[in-house]
Amino acid sequence: MRERADVDSSESKNPWKTLSSKAVYDNPWISVREDGVVHPDGALGIYGVVHYKNVAVGVLAFDGEDIYLVGQYRYPLERYSWEIPEGGCPEGEDTLDAARRELEEETGLRAADWRKLGESHLSNSVSDELAVWYLASGLTQGEERPEGSEELRVRRVPFREAVRMVLEGEITDSVSVIAILHYQLLRSTEGAA
Repeated sequence: MRERADVDSSESKNPWKTLSSKAVYDNPWISVREDGVVHPDGALGIYGVVHYKNVAVGVLAFDGEDIYLVGQYRYPLERYSWEIPEGGCPEGEDTLDAARRELEEETGLRAADWRKLGESHLSNSVSDELAVWYLASGLTQGEERPEGSEELRVRRVPFREAVRMVLEGEITDSVSVIAILHYQLLRSTEGAA
């Protein structure tokens, strides 16, 4: 990763020392390890790290002034969640290809125009999970093909309604929150209505 010119070199110095590392869990999507460490203050401790084997991809599918949301029950949260179309990009797959695949699988939509909007580490205190999100437009409808683990509902909502849903806590999925607010800010700075 390239270091910014205005970053003090002491900011990029690793103050942690790793003494040991052991794998404690592994499945096709994540692995968990526990490291024996020396903290920046010199104290001994442990650090648990969750490694995500996929990059999270999200798609802000824009049609006029509307976007598409996907609803599904999220097992870890034990609640229903409205989100932008999203999924995982396995190692070796291009994130744009994964975004195209996820959009079509979950909504049946194909997009003629794609623009990468941004990326973020979603929980960098305990994991290395990276998310990338795209703006998709020039949409055409096809047939959705959700995975067997997905029971989805698709909603087309005005973009301003999606922003309201984020601000009022109706959309809490981090990739969706970031992508929607990122695009709202971009629209305001680029002068879009």
